[in-house]
Amino acid sequence: MSIYDYSVPTPKGEEISLRDYEGKVILIVNTATGCGFTPHYEPIEKMYEDLHEQGFEVIDVPCNQFAGQTPGTDEEVHEFCQLKYHTQFPQMKKSDVNGENALPLFTYLKEQQGFEGFGKGPKSMMMSAMLKKQDPDYASNPDIKWNFTKFVVDRQGNVVKRFEPTADLKDVRKCVESLL
Repeated sequence: MSIYDYSVPTPKGEEISLRDYEGKVILIVNTATGCGFTPHYEPIEKMYEDLHEQGFEVIDVPCNQFAGQTPGTDEEVHEFCQLKYHTQFPQMKKSDVNGENALPLFTYLKEQQGFEGFGKGPKSMMMSAMLKKQDPDYASNPDIKWNFTKFVVDRQGNVVKRFEPTADLKDVRKCVESLL
């Protein structure tokens, strides 16, 4: 299997094949509208505006699995993102990224790039402490740990890097730019 064998549902119920993104550098991210990491939309949109013409795409998959931080309908989520962050990249249907109802795409992404930790710093320590309370063994599985986990896919369809929500967006951008 390759990334191009998967698809993602749109809010209108259509399926978009990742084959449509063949030859592009893709950032795939699970998002939320009411999360401390929601401001990540701003640098992601800036990256999209700056790099889209060079072959960069964003696949935004809203997800409500983490503390219910993506309430509302797909339309409400889309409206929030456009009004608050002026997003131009398409948003997919709100979907699960973990568990038995997870999008198969996210199961594949997690198989390709597992969890390697949150890094260092106050947000990283906070995330680790919170998750350890919920699951003392959280670090040993590849599940998505929180909103705004990002996967970077190169032009050949390889999942080259996973960035946790605590990662510096400058590092995400550097990774993307190196693949363009």
